[in-house]
Amino acid sequence: MTTRDPNTNQNTQADDLGSQGQKDRVQGKLDQAAGKVQKKVGQMTGNKKVEAKGKAREMGGKVEDKAGKAEKKVDDTLKS
Repeated sequence: MTTRDPNTNQNTQADDLGSQGQKDRVQGKLDQAAGKVQKKVGQMTGNKKVEAKGKAREMGGKVEDKAGKAEKKVDDTLKS
């Protein structure tokens, strides 16, 4: 959520990078888990399309998790 700072008349971000990073990590972990399940279902049913979608979702979750870690690290560095 973006709000307006009355002192500077500029938009301010309600969530800092650290909290956004934590949200991204959680969502990334959820996507990884869902992707693993989807991939396994595809393997068990012989459906290559479902298996491929599961692999892609799992990899996307890993990327989102790593991006969340980076955001948190940047936020921690800026606060130091």
